[in-house]
Amino acid sequence: MHFISEDLEDYAALHSENEPELLAALNRETYQKILLPRMLSGHFQGRVLSMISKLVNPKHILELGTYTGYAALSLAEGMQKDGTLDTIDIKEELYDFQRKYFDRSPWKDQIFQHLGNAIDIIPTLNKKFDLVFIDADKENYVNYFHMLVPLMNKGGIILSDNVLWSGKVVEPLMPNDKSTKILLDYNKLLKDDPRVETVLLPIRDGLTVSRII
Repeated sequence: MHFISEDLEDYAALHSENEPELLAALNRETYQKILLPRMLSGHFQGRVLSMISKLVNPKHILELGTYTGYAALSLAEGMQKDGTLDTIDIKEELYDFQRKYFDRSPWKDQIFQHLGNAIDIIPTLNKKFDLVFIDADKENYVNYFHMLVPLMNKGGIILSDNVLWSGKVVEPLMPNDKSTKILLDYNKLLKDDPRVETVLLPIRDGLTVSRII
């Protein structure tokens, strides 16, 4: 679902910062070789992630759901010089693709890939995070949030992707639609939880910005 017309989306991208060359190459190769390329953050959302990261200037970043690494590289643009970015994904077949682009970036020694279940990996990281991007399995969004809030520094930002779920969040809920039900519960949690203040942005498929109070 397009929440605004494609012409307006193109206009917004055209009047935002240009897509860096490395990310443009990653974008092209993802569409050429990888299944479900629509999952890629892409030019406009990538520039939004980059801008938020630059405003936060995080020392430690965590990403849940690496896909081909586009969002990770966008977020790394705002990272402190001695910072780290940990990114977790379950798809072993994408590991080398991600690494190829990470190694071509200025942050090749600061980006750490983790392969496996995020629920198991998060407790092993032993860090306090300034910026987190949740873009993994929707069924665990609520679990991820409750795990991550205690691991965040005060004023830290949790970004949550796909929270409008192609518009299904405002349509009648189908009885067997587990993902939409969980996202409805998650969006309500972010609105009501006193530990965060939240704004939901209708960017692409919905991006929530939650600040730790």
